[in-house]
Amino acid sequence: MNVAVVGAGSWGTALAIQAARLGHRVRLWDHVPTRAETMQSSRQNARYLPGIELPDALTVGGDLVWAVADAEVCIEAVPSTGLRGVLPALGAALAPATVVVCATKGIEVDTLLTMDEVLRAGLPDGQKLVTLSGPSFAKEVAQGLPTAVVVASHDPDAAHLAAAALHGGFFRVYDTDDVIGVEIGAALKNVIAIACGVSDGAGLGTNARAALITRGLSEISRVAVARGGNPLTLMGLAGLGDLVLTCTGDLSRNRRVGLALGQGRTLADILAELGQVAEGVVTARSAHQLAVREGVDMPITEQVYKMLYEEKPVYEVLRDLAGRGRRSERG
Repeated sequence: MNVAVVGAGSWGTALAIQAARLGHRVRLWDHVPTRAETMQSSRQNARYLPGIELPDALTVGGDLVWAVADAEVCIEAVPSTGLRGVLPALGAALAPATVVVCATKGIEVDTLLTMDEVLRAGLPDGQKLVTLSGPSFAKEVAQGLPTAVVVASHDPDAAHLAAAALHGGFFRVYDTDDVIGVEIGAALKNVIAIACGVSDGAGLGTNARAALITRGLSEISRVAVARGGNPLTLMGLAGLGDLVLTCTGDLSRNRRVGLALGQGRTLADILAELGQVAEGVVTARSAHQLAVREGVDMPITEQVYKMLYEEKPVYEVLRDLAGRGRRSERG
């Protein structure tokens, strides 16, 4: 089939490589035309995935209208902070029958909309939408290493078409109808990953990391259920699977942010060195706002927010988390 990928960061490029690897005709759009030209001529994304060759079936360009023309599936992989800005042009260029797959993870600041909700607000009425999530580092997907993800949609046919664009080889795609559960799990795990990184950076050990992952999953589940999600979704790929990967994997940008914070470095220096988006930094603010709005207790998220945006010292964050009053585990 014809597949378009909007966003040529590491994740968008990896998904484009996977679709092309399966024999689909893939067009990858980069918003910087000169960068797109370099990728097309060099046959690699040297900035984000150096050394990984682009398949012959993958073409890169800087023209959005060209990229999505005739696409049966359009995979959107723009960072959460830039998604809304690209939607007017994308919506005008898309065919009504094109299935749009949201591969962006996050909660929009101030509006507190999930990425699926941002797409619904910014694209033409009736556009078929699917959300993609799960434990999947871009580099490993691009390398063809075994990966399992999930697609979520209220339209089963759209979900199956999206899955067909990516499922094959060592890349498995499952499906579900719990869009909000998948969206919440995908977004909030990045915040918990920062907390785990802080704990590891401060040398608090593996017991502490396991506690943060488990209790982090608990607070993510509470938000998902408050928004109408199925708690079982959070036991799956978009919940526990993605959470464990992001909190423990060395390729996790959010974990790396936390590690450096735990070692005493400043957020500004960390982000400058990282050179890529760490979605958890943005989501910590919107997740905190969401918890307040929904009346959901999210102590880990609250402390990460205070550390990032109120300059609360790391040792005070860890002290206050450990010093909370005793409670029922399922409370």
